[in-house]
Amino acid sequence: MEKIIFFGLVIPILGFVLYLGATAIMKGFSAKSANKSNENIENENSSELPSDENKLSDEIEKLNQLLKDGVLTQEEFEKAKKKLLDN
Repeated sequence: MEKIIFFGLVIPILGFVLYLGATAIMKGFSAKSANKSNENIENENSSELPSDENKLSDEIEKLNQLLKDGVLTQEEFEKAKKKLLDN
């Protein structure tokens, strides 16, 4: 009789504790995957936008190409480059 009462109380309590543990673990996994997807989205967005250094080097390369094509004089090129580097 004592065993029936013991198992009648322990088994439901043990099942409830296991349920709570499994629920907490699943919430942790879903939060981790959501965090990873947010980081991936942020990384994709930041990689699409060029950094200031990339913008600067691109602008200087464009100026250099204009100089080579004869659109700009050496003096105009130097002024434009100095203006870019000062900003």
